[in-house]
Amino acid sequence: MAKQVNKAAASGGGGGGGSGGGSGGGGAGRAAAAAAQSVTALAVAGGLAYGTYNSIYTVPGGHRAVMFNRVTGMKDSVYGEGLNFNIPWFERPIIYDIRTRPVNLQTLTGSKDLQMVTIAVRVLHKPNPNKLVWIYQTLGMNYDERILPSVMNESAKAIVARYNANELLTKRDLVSRAISEDLQRRASQFNIVLDDVAITHLSFSPEYARAVEAKQVAQQDAEKAKYVVLGAQQEKKTIITRARGEAESAELIGLAVKKNPGFMKLRRIDVARDIADIVAKSGNKVYLNADSLLLNLVGDADEKFEKSIKKKGWFW
Repeated sequence: MAKQVNKAAASGGGGGGGSGGGSGGGGAGRAAAAAAQSVTALAVAGGLAYGTYNSIYTVPGGHRAVMFNRVTGMKDSVYGEGLNFNIPWFERPIIYDIRTRPVNLQTLTGSKDLQMVTIAVRVLHKPNPNKLVWIYQTLGMNYDERILPSVMNESAKAIVARYNANELLTKRDLVSRAISEDLQRRASQFNIVLDDVAITHLSFSPEYARAVEAKQVAQQDAEKAKYVVLGAQQEKKTIITRARGEAESAELIGLAVKKNPGFMKLRRIDVARDIADIVAKSGNKVYLNADSLLLNLVGDADEKFEKSIKKKGWFW
């Protein structure tokens, strides 16, 4: 532009030198026209640069884009990753993150037997890539904040109410599966895809926890008492068996004495042998006679014993 202005000024100055003041006025007009053309060219170039810059946008990995047109509204197309084009000012891209994201919810609800339960659920979710236009028109960008808290809370309360408190612990996999199925059914109505649903925390009221603990202690005490009773019964059987054995032993000894009086001599010999072993092993010097050692086997003891047996009529 500066070159054109200088050129116009030079040509105007030369004409003024040859032809006077009228020619000088024509040179100034040509300079102004050249300046206007230069400004117009700059404006066109700037507009083209602006249009080129704003007509291109990039969709990052794991994202999708939908397009809003100021004239026709939302377009039905969903644009994938990479470089895409749009009409500047007339069209505006809205980019969605379609990667899986977590959301946590903790709620207090009641079980089938009216026990208060605190349950925490973790859900991995993402929008349906083919329904992003509907999601934007209906729910907006923060679709998960609008839908998931209420849906998760209602599903958790509805499923937990079907089970007793003890079943929530013993059948946790069934409870988790039921919550997942119900959540997926509800979320699909809003074009939200759930990749995983898991119960991360499950606790009961302090009163119920103390009642469960007391029940377990009572059951353990009952089992202990049962084993005590069994032990007493076994001890009773042992005593009875021992008594029967002693009675039978006494009876057998009596029969042996009745049939053969020499049995007592044999027993006295055994006892004398035991006494002799004890005395031999003792460090003290002890002197005992034959009667004390029960060794008087040829004395009057046997005769007195046999006479006492005959006198009582044991032999007939």
